[in-house]
Amino acid sequence: MGGNSGYSSLIMIVLMVVVFYFLLIRPQRKRQQEQAQMQNSLAPGARIMTTTGLFATITAIDGDDVILELAPGVETRWVKAAIGRVLTPVDDTASDDVESAGVVEDNEVETVQPKGDSRDSQQK
Repeated sequence: MGGNSGYSSLIMIVLMVVVFYFLLIRPQRKRQQEQAQMQNSLAPGARIMTTTGLFATITAIDGDDVILELAPGVETRWVKAAIGRVLTPVDDTASDDVESAGVVEDNEVETVQPKGDSRDSQQK
């Protein structure tokens, strides 16, 4: 009986290693490969967001560095690893949908009537 429990313990350890590989290690490697592929495919003119949330446009690439334009005439140097994602341009049809959804204009004020019993307003 003692040898049988030794084999079951060994099988459980091997099973745990396999589960950790498929749930943790393999997806992490896949994300790292996708990130490296994205960083290697960067090109001037691309709109990006850094890992810190800064939005900019790539103006030049210099080895492992990228030159980002934050505003017209304002450029900074960043490492490629700081690029979190490349932003895709939004279609104009999406902005048309927002306008047709009844968005309140900047100079208009929308009033909301309070909800509640009519007794509440009569008692005051």
